[in-house]
Amino acid sequence: MPAATLLRAGERATSRSTFYRRANAGAYERIARGLYLPSDADAADWDWLEAAAKHPKATICLTSALAYYDLTDDIPQALDIAIPRGSRTPATEGAIAWHHFAADSFGLGRTTIAIPGSNMHIGIYSPERSIADAFRLRGSLGYELGRDALRRWLGQGGKPADLLEIASKLPRTRGPLLRTLEVMA
Repeated sequence: MPAATLLRAGERATSRSTFYRRANAGAYERIARGLYLPSDADAADWDWLEAAAKHPKATICLTSALAYYDLTDDIPQALDIAIPRGSRTPATEGAIAWHHFAADSFGLGRTTIAIPGSNMHIGIYSPERSIADAFRLRGSLGYELGRDALRRWLGQGGKPADLLEIASKLPRTRGPLLRTLEVMA
């Protein structure tokens, strides 16, 4: 099967009406408003595809990133996606929770990964940034999420110096993280 190539309605050399006729005939599968996949494409995560298509800086964050790195047993109800503060929140149909992160620290710990089964890429925060964000947003995410992720990360050989370097660049993060590291030592 070919890799999933995301199509937008009317984007191909065919006319819009021909495209919709082929979609109605089963040649394309609608994943979101205006976004389609060829029906014979490999399986891919539609929420990841939709997020990547709707915003160029879409970045997997918080619980979704921790789950990706196997640092939590929590199953997120929606895909957590960060975009720079001041950006318009895209209208989406998938289970996507949009979060606005400060523009000056948005790129901190951000890399891109290929979306499995497709030819697209999406941003994701590093394990260190994800743990630091869990501590920074502990009031809304819960105090256990960051602590449990930190414990797992340390068990996988994570280096506290790397984590503290990122935490020192984010507000309300370094102090609680240091106290938790002291208790775990």
